[in-house]
Amino acid sequence: MAENKQITPQFDLNAKWDSCLDLTLRRVVYSSSAGALSGLLLFRSPVTRWASVALGAGVGIGSAYTECSYIFDASPPKFTSPKHSQSSASQDKQD
Repeated sequence: MAENKQITPQFDLNAKWDSCLDLTLRRVVYSSSAGALSGLLLFRSPVTRWASVALGAGVGIGSAYTECSYIFDASPPKFTSPKHSQSSASQDKQD
């Protein structure tokens, strides 16, 4: 008597979290590895090597955050340019 209800992929929150965590883990590991490899090849100081690893991890976290916001149906950020008002000098020329 138990009904077999299928959850549509649009509303399956567990699947969304699983894919988001998988995506985040992969991107952080891959970008940190790329940062470590590039730091090993390009830099001599241990501080700059760790900085390149941190930069890679930050890029991975940022890209995973953006992709996860798309997965959870959030709209992409809309950057608008600031509205420039006419300066008083240009208004004086119009008068």
